[in-house]
Amino acid sequence: QVQLVESGGGLVQSGGSLRLSCTASGFIFNIYVMGWYRQAPGKQRELVATMSKGGSTNYADSAKGRFTISRDNVKNTAYLQMNSLKPEDPADYSCNAVIQTSSARPPEPYWGRGTQVTVSS
Repeated sequence: QVQLVESGGGLVQSGGSLRLSCTASGFIFNIYVMGWYRQAPGKQRELVATMSKGGSTNYADSAKGRFTISRDNVKNTAYLQMNSLKPEDPADYSCNAVIQTSSARPPEPYWGRGTQVTVSS
């Protein structure tokens, strides 16, 4: 049993900042890449940022220079620091992690239920 739980979403003014957190719990043999995705109403889910266990990062063009992903591997937690938020940023933000639960099985992706981000003028 593995769960991902996000927190930190809410309402923020345009140009403001917000920090999201995602914690994995349950039976975990190993965690590889962790990342953040977002989905706005009527649109498909899209990548925001990912980070490997070793620290390599990958960002969407819209996130570069404004968002920063980080990890605490001891706490099994990923963070997304969002600065200079824009009107196009509001969405449901979901955490993703590739997790191996047993040495006998390959790693599989897991998803959190998401946290809402809203930007006001």
